[in-house]
Amino acid sequence: MQLTETHRPTLDRALEAIRSRAYWSPHPEHPKAYGETGAADGLAAYQALLGSRFELDQPGTDGWTGAEVSPYGPELGVEYPHPDLDVLLPAMRAGMAAWRDAGPETRALVCLEILSRISARTHEFAHAVMHTSGQAFMMALQAGGPHAQDRGLEAVAYAYEEQTRTPQGVDWSKPQGKRDPLELRKVFTAAPRGIALLIGCNTFPTWNGYPGLFASLATGNPVLVKPHPRAILPLAMTARIAREVLGEAGFDPNLVALAAERPGEGIAKTLALRPEIRIIDYTGSTEFGDWLEQHARQAQVYTEKAGVNTVVIDSTDDYKGMLSNLAFSLSLYSGQMCTTPQNLLIPRDGITTDAGPKSYDEVVADLAASVSGLLGDDGRANALLGALVNPDVKSRLEAAAGLGEVALPSREVVNPEFPDAVVRTPVIVKLDGAKPDDESAFMSECFGPVSFAVAVDSTSDALDLLRRTVRDQGAMTVGAYTTSADTERAIEEVCLEESAQLSLNLTGGVYVNQTAAFSDFHGSGGNPAANAALCDGAFVSNRFRMVEIRRQA
Repeated sequence: MQLTETHRPTLDRALEAIRSRAYWSPHPEHPKAYGETGAADGLAAYQALLGSRFELDQPGTDGWTGAEVSPYGPELGVEYPHPDLDVLLPAMRAGMAAWRDAGPETRALVCLEILSRISARTHEFAHAVMHTSGQAFMMALQAGGPHAQDRGLEAVAYAYEEQTRTPQGVDWSKPQGKRDPLELRKVFTAAPRGIALLIGCNTFPTWNGYPGLFASLATGNPVLVKPHPRAILPLAMTARIAREVLGEAGFDPNLVALAAERPGEGIAKTLALRPEIRIIDYTGSTEFGDWLEQHARQAQVYTEKAGVNTVVIDSTDDYKGMLSNLAFSLSLYSGQMCTTPQNLLIPRDGITTDAGPKSYDEVVADLAASVSGLLGDDGRANALLGALVNPDVKSRLEAAAGLGEVALPSREVVNPEFPDAVVRTPVIVKLDGAKPDDESAFMSECFGPVSFAVAVDSTSDALDLLRRTVRDQGAMTVGAYTTSADTERAIEEVCLEESAQLSLNLTGGVYVNQTAAFSDFHGSGGNPAANAALCDGAFVSNRFRMVEIRRQA
């Protein structure tokens, strides 16, 4: 395989991008970039997987499992190998020494070949992501395809950077005056920790999965992929491609394996406590994330859990742009993103705008109207909302209407292509920040298309509530609108002290719930929403340890 000639320029460009933080991506977002027949070929390849056994030829298969049902209605009917862990885990360790000895550059270039082959099948992955997560097709293609691939490449770049900070070898000499110098030959090797466990999520199987997968693989660790039982296919496809590339490059394919679970088996908890598992990447509920952090003591655990994302609305010089930007942020993928705003903190006496003063009630009513206008056409609504990923989201949405005065009721949207899809527009509920009963509702995550317009006594009170929310509940994102330099500095100070990523005065085509690989950090690792950031040096540097061997020269 001509890995250096093919992929070293891409690796160098990725290394430059993480240093400059400028926009860059080698993976095209536009559907037509994949050739005239790319869309048709991708759909046909996806359909060929349905109703079949997904062969991986990995050791320790003791049966078959899989019961995925698309949020759009159809059953996928794909069966996956179920692992005998006592056979599979030792087999995964067998190839570690050769993979370690290959060195950081070779590992990085193999990872880039895996990503390149995934990229070539972006349309196929788009359908797999769409029908396991409920994302609308265009979002599944972009977020599940090039954006996920970018995050994987970003992790490889950080891994390479961290492993090559130390030279591979050095001749060391210490002068001794009139006596001969002390001389040693020192060799430094990035030694992997052991098998990494990737616990996939339902909503973004590739976007949230690729950073951990490629960070671990690029630092020399085998990776056992444990997908969410409702979203196996995209990660199974990833594992198959990785195994093919590893084998062709002369390494053990079992460095990447799949662990699909039987219904109700709970294999993640079993795996998390196995002594062979030395790294865990997890995206999902706070409850299980906390359990992993507390009990998987033998492993280095990286979690992205739940938070309460907040927007402080103090003032704006583009009222229409603010409303439009927030409406899109609340609507995208039915609010089923860990970065979607939930609490909108608005002074009860209102705000100043370029359209004149607006009362709390007017701001909420105008935002509701903006969401309604955005989603008024069912075709556009389906393209933005996708489908509710599971019945729990629907239950939370329906229950939210009973928590306070409904400023914007949710409505059902029919998807003519997939009549069984559960599609709902967002609900906006008015709550009072001074009432304890209301606070109990908005101070915990309500995952899905649910937002709370929280009346507060002043912007100062909003900042106090913001600080308490981030400190106690965590936040993946914070947004704010203000025309006051003093208020802006005060908001920045809260976010700096509480380690929350802040977006200020977004009124155009960039939204608080979207981040760009190589430039934006997803989460900070500094508040309860996540103990890691995607992606920084800390995300990769503890996946290996630098081991030194000294010899007398």
